[in-house]
Amino acid sequence: MFVYTNKVVYLCSVMKTSESRYCKCMYFSTNALARKIEKLAAESWKPVNLSPSHGYLLMIVIEEPGIQPGALADEMQLKPSTITRLIEKLEERKLAVRTVEGKVTNVYPTPRGKELYGKLKECVRDFSSAYCSILGKEECAKMINSMNKLADKLED
Repeated sequence: MFVYTNKVVYLCSVMKTSESRYCKCMYFSTNALARKIEKLAAESWKPVNLSPSHGYLLMIVIEEPGIQPGALADEMQLKPSTITRLIEKLEERKLAVRTVEGKVTNVYPTPRGKELYGKLKECVRDFSSAYCSILGKEECAKMINSMNKLADKLED
């Protein structure tokens, strides 16, 4: 890859993650992987014009109308404040709505949100197909299983 800056040309090689000086660091390696997976995911979710996080949250809300934000935070492994921001964005897009009954907040899909359900599921399938076609189905299954076990061991 060539980078041009003020008439100077630099040749930038595209180094593989496994060749980096930090390749034995879990922090570096998991973040490098996360950035690459995020790029694949974002591409897969373009048809519905939502980020993967918004898409997954909306699917849960459609599947469990009236779900509380705390349950969404648990399911998605995110902080409550992050869930609030995601819900707010879905509300702006008229895809979900919150109701408050006493001290309890519930989240419901709107009719417009429900209409997206089939397309949301399609995005999940497309994303899964994208990474499995690169890594292989068996490798994907093993990797996801291992990552879940590791995440469970590293609980907050």
